[in-house]
Amino acid sequence: MAITTFTGAVRSQNGFEVISKNATSGTVTTSFTLDASGVQVSPVSLADGNATLTGTVNGGRVNLVPDGTQDNTYTLPTPSAGLYFTFVYAGGAADGTDFILDTGSDTNFFIGGVAFHDTDDGAASVVFSDGNSNSIFQANVPASAQIHVLGLDDTNYQIWGTVVGATAPAFSDQA
Repeated sequence: MAITTFTGAVRSQNGFEVISKNATSGTVTTSFTLDASGVQVSPVSLADGNATLTGTVNGGRVNLVPDGTQDNTYTLPTPSAGLYFTFVYAGGAADGTDFILDTGSDTNFFIGGVAFHDTDDGAASVVFSDGNSNSIFQANVPASAQIHVLGLDDTNYQIWGTVVGATAPAFSDQA
């Protein structure tokens, strides 16, 4: 497909859509819509299984984390400034498994902290990364979670959000 460059305003009476087309089935999927009602971004339902995420499919969208049958690790792409992900636990009850965000390397680490609300005793706390090598974030058996990850540059991700559950989330280095 050719690239089109405009020097003036682009106008549409019915909005704009970003779509992808499956080369085999021809199925068209809309990932982004801009119309009179505003910006609408379709969520991504993550697989119940380990997965490598991409900026083009998962970036800038709400990634719905399933009530897993196993601990699921979602590997992020190499950070770049402005690359943004949101992860929301989408189960209907407290999960019996964890979801893990992994940058793939301790040289690409998380900076920041995540609020934790303990359902056992009602206490609230903040769990922080070490800011120099923690490349793994683990949401342990969440009842609810919303995690934001933002690429600061080509090395680091900023992380923030909230996890509610009986077990605190944790940051760690690669094994």
